Order: sequence, then structure tokens, then C-alpha cells
Amino acid sequence: METIRLQRKVLNENDVLAAELRNRFAAAGILCLNLVSSPGSGKTTLLERTLERLREKISIGVIEGDVHTDNDARRLAGYGVPVHQIETGGACHLDAKMINRALKNLPLDGLKLLFIENIGNLVCPSSYDLGEDMKVAIVSTTEGDDKPQKYPAMFARSGVLVINKTDLLPHVDFDTQAAIGYARALNPDIRVFKLSCKTGEGIEEWCDWLLAEAEGKGA
Repeated sequence: METIRLQRKVLNENDVLAAELRNRFAAAGILCLNLVSSPGSGKTTLLERTLERLREKISIGVIEGDVHTDNDARRLAGYGVPVHQIETGGACHLDAKMINRALKNLPLDGLKLLFIENIGNLVCPSSYDLGEDMKVAIVSTTEGDDKPQKYPAMFARSGVLVINKTDLLPHVDFDTQAAIGYARALNPDIRVFKLSCKTGEGIEEWCDWLLAEAEGKGA
């Protein structure tokens, strides 16, 4: 019982700070997206393809979360956008306190789109609100198409499902429609993008949606 009370207290404190962050992003007209997935689903590569296409069209910032190393942050910084690395030192998720501290090193002035790349994990990050407008759950075709069934909380709380690595579909046993069906059984309104960071399939549609959402938030 004590463990349950402590967990509830931690989550309640996190939610209060997350609400403050959400208000801060809204006041600044910033669209904030929390990218979540299993390790290796392609979050960082998707960000690279996105930055290639959008960095000249809209001001973008990135908060990069990893257990150890700043490898991904250095990759993304090469695209000329502000990036701040969070190393959790073992924690399996980011939380609102970490984001709040990161913002001291990532000025929001002028930003219109903020990506938070969470730790590769479909369990813990589902419980922690970071003040984002929505979670974007990324599943690759090299994983099982039943990911939404196995991790229902994450997909029920995500506004977007990205099915990545579609170029590999001829070589893997992944049923795209089944994955979408499982996700929509949990969240009928979830928006779906099917794309390949290697071939570019679906990337333009993804980027067009991002621009429209960011412009709508700014308005």
C-alpha cells in the first residue's frame, strides 16, 4: 500500500508540473510532440528526415532522451536546430521535471515545433505526461504487429501512430492493417502514418501534417 501511495504522489506531482509546461507551450504557440517507441523503431531517423524537410520552413527544437550517451543529440544537432540532451542514467522514461530543467538550456523564444524523443520503452513513458500536445507512437515493421495489444496504455494515450520501415514489408511478417485495427480498437481517433525513412514514402504527408498542426497551434 505504501508503494502505491508513493507512486500516486509522484505521478500527481508530475501531472501538476506537466500542466504548467503545457500552458507555457500554449502561451508561446509551440506544438510539442512526445515521440515514444520500442528501441530501434526509428525515432531518431524519423527526426532526421523531418528536420531535413522542415528546418527551413519552421523553427524547431528537440529534447533528446537517452539512458546513456549523447550520440543521437549530436546527430540531430548537425541539422542546425537547437537540441538538448537528457541522460537519465538508468531511468526508463522522461518526466516533467526533466523537461522543465531542459528548457533552461533550450530557449523557447521563436520556436514553433518542439520534439521530445523519449526513452525507447512502451511501458513507463505511457504514465508520464510531459506537457506535450500529444504522444506519437512509432512502430516499425520489424516488430510484431500486435504491439498495440501488448502495450494498450501507450496506444490508447497516443494521438498518432507511425508505422515505420514500410520498405521492409516484402521481407517481414507484419500485417499493417492488423496493427492499425488493434490501435483503433483502443483509440478510434488515432491518426496513422505509414512511411519509410529510407525511401521517403509517406514522409511528405507526415511533414505536411506537422506544418498544419504547428500553424494551427500558433494561430
